[in-house]
Amino acid sequence: MKSTGIVRKIDDNGRLVIPKELRDMLHLTGDYEVFSEDDLIIIKRYYERCRICASSEHELTVFKDVLICVDCIDFIKENI
Repeated sequence: MKSTGIVRKIDDNGRLVIPKELRDMLHLTGDYEVFSEDDLIIIKRYYERCRICASSEHELTVFKDVLICVDCIDFIKENI
């Protein structure tokens, strides 16, 4: 992990501001997921995923308000 030398406090509402310089450097825009692991907070770009296989790498299709990838659709078609 690379230190930026930037220190921020968590405000009274539990928010932590990511400095603009860091957001710009990392091209942070859009939606992000927040995870915790041991004593770390991990922020990852959010990608919509297939409801069946959890893949975010294939084209997704909406079927009855559920996202399904084309691989799972093909698998279902072949096995029904």
